Amino acid sequence: MSWLAANLDLVWGLAWSHLLMTLPAVAISLLLALPVAWLANRWRPGRAALVALSGLVYAIPSLPLFIVLPMVIGTTVRDRWNVVAALSLYGFALMVRSATDGLDAVGEGPRLSATALGYGGLRRFLTVELPLAGPALLAGLRVVAVSTVSLVTVSALLGVGSLGSLFTDGFQRGILAEVITGILATALLALLLDAALMAIGALLMPWTRAAGKARTEARR
Repeated sequence: MSWLAANLDLVWGLAWSHLLMTLPAVAISLLLALPVAWLANRWRPGRAALVALSGLVYAIPSLPLFIVLPMVIGTTVRDRWNVVAALSLYGFALMVRSATDGLDAVGEGPRLSATALGYGGLRRFLTVELPLAGPALLAGLRVVAVSTVSLVTVSALLGVGSLGSLFTDGFQRGILAEVITGILATALLALLLDAALMAIGALLMPWTRAAGKARTEARR
């Protein structure tokens, strides 16, 4: 506790930097996954291949990816956006299956009803399919968020400031309190982000709360 009290500003600054890399990566992951999930949902013969190929991205080792990406996107290895781009790819790999399953669960009934009411393809997707797939999308996004918080710590090996810097610095200097602080701070950040996503989901999808209450009362 004495080390944390003496270095609170450092921990806060690294946590803020950690969050600024996490949030864009999570958002980009969702934006990249939705078109692929839509295509997989519409093109049934290629669905398995699309989902499998997207998932293979997660098998790429992180450090080589951090080094290769700057050659593609024109950043430097130590650029924060290099880290965001790499983590967006990992999040995309995790998110595609959840998004595909969520859209698939909507079923033909709501789609046909929306079409009968005169909804075009884009309007139907945005106002009918996405809201109905919302709970599955939120569940996948929560997994992506927690995973991304964990993976951001690897950026410390590149010299990019994050809570992972507490691990590397603590190990190098033999300060166990610094390492433990980094572990606990990372876990706390993941829990807070997960809670924030749940709160946002409840706000944007109030019908899920009503459904949950109905199921609870039915069990009674």
